[in-house]
Amino acid sequence: MTALTPGELPDEYEDLRRVVAEFADEQVAPVSAELDAAHAFPYELVAKMGELGLFGLPFPEEYGGMGGDPFALFLAIEELARVNQSLAVTLEAGVCLGAMPLYRHGTTEQKETWLQDLVTGRALAGFGLTEPGAGTDAGGTRTTARLEGGEWVIDGAKEFITNSGTEITSLVTVTAVTGTRENGKPEISTIIVPSGTPGFTVEPAYDKVGWNSSDTHPLSFSGARVPEANLLGERGRGYANFLHALDEGRVAIAALAVGAAQGCVDESVRYAKERTTFGKPIGAYQGISFKIAHMEARAATARAAYYAAASKMLAGKPFKKEAAVAKLVAGDAVMENARDATQVFGGYGFMNESLVARHYRDSKILEVGEGTTEVQLMLIARELGL
Repeated sequence: MTALTPGELPDEYEDLRRVVAEFADEQVAPVSAELDAAHAFPYELVAKMGELGLFGLPFPEEYGGMGGDPFALFLAIEELARVNQSLAVTLEAGVCLGAMPLYRHGTTEQKETWLQDLVTGRALAGFGLTEPGAGTDAGGTRTTARLEGGEWVIDGAKEFITNSGTEITSLVTVTAVTGTRENGKPEISTIIVPSGTPGFTVEPAYDKVGWNSSDTHPLSFSGARVPEANLLGERGRGYANFLHALDEGRVAIAALAVGAAQGCVDESVRYAKERTTFGKPIGAYQGISFKIAHMEARAATARAAYYAAASKMLAGKPFKKEAAVAKLVAGDAVMENARDATQVFGGYGFMNESLVARHYRDSKILEVGEGTTEVQLMLIARELGL
């Protein structure tokens, strides 16, 4: 496959981008402020996204998918994030962290049981990796799972788990220590825990700074029992398998950040043409127009970075460094753009009903989730041999 180039997408990608952009502008944007203010999960919009096939974009048709690829998903995430980051991350996590591990590592029986509902958007799944003392450092995992009478008995806690407590969440996969390796390090495996399992508690939702209409909970496990067959993938390969998902997830989060960065540009251009001072639009002043020009340059640069990472990924080439670069550049871009857009809007940019205010609150997590800025710098340096 040739390199993906912004502005010169193949027809099938461009057609998809237009469809999702229209959905975002006509159906998502008008209700986003209300959903954000109410901290309400967007069930109706998620159902419509399922009908559009967005949750199934990178999956084969045999599982109810659209037969596309991850880049198609990234485009959809980008367009949604222009107007609503909460909805975009619901899609990103639902596919990259929920359905994709099951598709890649699940048994035939596991796929037949769970996958089609996830791929069609009728259900969501969460991925329980992060703990109070573990995330990037998998060695800090304290959740345990032991075999007893043909069942895994799980004890521990997870933090910041997306899509884990909705009315349509069907399962959470969790990383847990299932033994000790010969070198003394913990053996970490991944286990499917269905919603409603006795001993599995979804704790009250977090009161977050942003992403207010996405679903995020801490989870606790106290003697939660699931069948031995709920092991996802090979025993002891749970974290290793997740590392591959993290690389793809970083590109997906970069796409989300690019969409939000572009949303800041679009809103600023609109407002700069409408708002007048001293008899002319504020966009006529270089202090404003140059600020917006810098915003556009940041968004364009970040888009090129995530397209480059996606190109290598689709070609089957190593893309760890490119994914880290894309995540780093896009996270920087969206934070700078959100700040500048708020400045362009002045007092209106400080009002929560404005899109730029929501982007200002929402965007900080894009420098943290799927690996912090510091982790991306570490990965890039390591790939350079430093």
